[in-house]
Amino acid sequence: MPSMTTPWPYPRWIAHRGAGKLAPENTMSAFRLGAQHGYRMFECDAKLSSDGVLFLLHDATLQRTTNGRGTGGALPWHALSQLDAGSWHSRAHAGESMPTLEALARWCLANHFCLNVEIKPTPGTEAATGRAVGELLARIWPATAVPPLLTSFKPDALAAAQAAAPQLPRGLLLDTLREGCLDEAQQLGCQALVCNHALWDAALVQQVHALGLRALSYTVNDEWAAQRLIDLGTDGIITDRVDLFSAAA
Repeated sequence: MPSMTTPWPYPRWIAHRGAGKLAPENTMSAFRLGAQHGYRMFECDAKLSSDGVLFLLHDATLQRTTNGRGTGGALPWHALSQLDAGSWHSRAHAGESMPTLEALARWCLANHFCLNVEIKPTPGTEAATGRAVGELLARIWPATAVPPLLTSFKPDALAAAQAAAPQLPRGLLLDTLREGCLDEAQQLGCQALVCNHALWDAALVQQVHALGLRALSYTVNDEWAAQRLIDLGTDGIITDRVDLFSAAA
């Protein structure tokens, strides 16, 4: 079981999809912009291409954030790499491409940044995606660096990541507090519970901490919400507002 006496190596503030809404999400421009705002930990969404390459995309489909159509995971990496993932956001980012997870991971390592990888599988590929994320990051991440935090709403993805890379910390993402979710997090060997920020109250924070788990929140974009979570004693805040919240706080 994790222990609250074990130092938590991650900063409180985590930049959502790189820089929130200030740049096209899950692109290298977004992560660089988040870093320019002083952030030292970044959240991203990882999927598998049809030929087994891990790439960054939140939605199952391509149309919201690229000029492509259909299911992202149904295409090979060569086709995905040709898509424009920036024009939807602004003309300044026209032609921006989707990065691979490996490219982002190596950038984080080179700059001594922390990384939170949300395993965001195309439906039906939960285990394969979790396994691929675990294998990739276990292979390239040095034991001397702060390890990436692997999170997912999909227990099957976390279980596969755990089997592939048991040494990498995990967190269960929750949008609602379903029955047995704390037991589920423990069974998956998680170090954190990552909840919709509205779910946290003093009793839940105390319960989670008593189990040796850390309490993280998404996606927090208002000062009152952030202060409430800080006052509750939570451990991490994922935000779009890298321009509003100081990562040094």
